[in-house]
Amino acid sequence: MSSIADLRKSYERAELDESASQSNPLSQFEQWLNEAIAAQVPEPNAMTLATVGSDLRPSTRVVLIKGYDAQGIVWYTNFESRKGQELAANPFAALQFHWVELERVVRIEGRVEKVSDLEADAYYASRPLDSRIGAWASPQSQVISGRGVLVANAAKYAAQFLLNPPRPPHWGGYRLRPDNWQFWQGRKSRLHDRLQYRLEGGSGGGWLRQRLAP
Repeated sequence: MSSIADLRKSYERAELDESASQSNPLSQFEQWLNEAIAAQVPEPNAMTLATVGSDLRPSTRVVLIKGYDAQGIVWYTNFESRKGQELAANPFAALQFHWVELERVVRIEGRVEKVSDLEADAYYASRPLDSRIGAWASPQSQVISGRGVLVANAAKYAAQFLLNPPRPPHWGGYRLRPDNWQFWQGRKSRLHDRLQYRLEGGSGGGWLRQRLAP
């Protein structure tokens, strides 16, 4: 049996050069996301969300990006979940996309805020019925006695709301407003390409692009 310490991969698919990268990090992200979608990598929209609560213990989980623009990166979840409680205590977070097949990582840091009720209502209404009922049925992050609790809750709310469940008051969206982006492209000999975009001068400032040692 081989040792896990001996597992290695040589990264040789692409490169990330300052002269070929976008001057704006959102444009660079959009380019890489579209390339991940075109390459049909598994779940290109999956991202790891890291939060830190008032107890200063970090936690991570995988969520799905549901929108992005110049204002930030958007996802939806239960406000009463662990991540929701941690964001209420400390509204800063980090996101990470890892497109393994393309040997690429994108890291994003910034302040998090809730999206408007109008945005949340519109997205909730676009979801499949089962997913809308699921938002009511799951007391996310709470201890439950078994899966039967979820099944019973789903049946209860399906009977109550039929085809038109409203958006639960405890469910909605978050937007991370980036102030730091990092783009990592695997290269040979562990001499990877790593570009950082750092926001200068607050929300109205510009982006400083720098190369970081890998």
